[in-house]
Amino acid sequence: MKNSLTTEEFESNQAVLVHVKMVREYIELLIKKLEDRGNNHDASKMTSPEVEVFSEFTPKLSACTYGSEEYKGFLAGMRPALEHHYANNRHHPEHFPNGLSDMNLVDLVEMICDWKAATRKHRDGNILKSLEINSKRFNMDPQLLAILHNTVRLFEE
Repeated sequence: MKNSLTTEEFESNQAVLVHVKMVREYIELLIKKLEDRGNNHDASKMTSPEVEVFSEFTPKLSACTYGSEEYKGFLAGMRPALEHHYANNRHHPEHFPNGLSDMNLVDLVEMICDWKAATRKHRDGNILKSLEINSKRFNMDPQLLAILHNTVRLFEE
């Protein structure tokens, strides 16, 4: 093994270090955005017009099966509050005119974390079943569905 670098190797290493620093800065930017999302997640549910409706329907939703006809009926009863919620929370595909296609990675990370947390509120909650239902509900691309499945595995690690 040699002890010193050539000028070209030294310059190459410097360029790599600059690149690594830039990548770290972009990752830190995304981490900051995710921390902000985590700190402010669903804040609109704590104020009118959402708080009244969610206070009434959250226990009902928790007692039923996600995606069932009963569940869909409860959502219909929540419609005005849900419309307000979706308009104010970009981690929901309903927030965007083109649904999932308009979302960014930060939106998607918050969305899958939200979906996973929601499964824990249902007596028979299952994130894999939720992914199956939501893949149809939002006409999800198979590649995105695979990425979300891969991400869900991280929750079990």
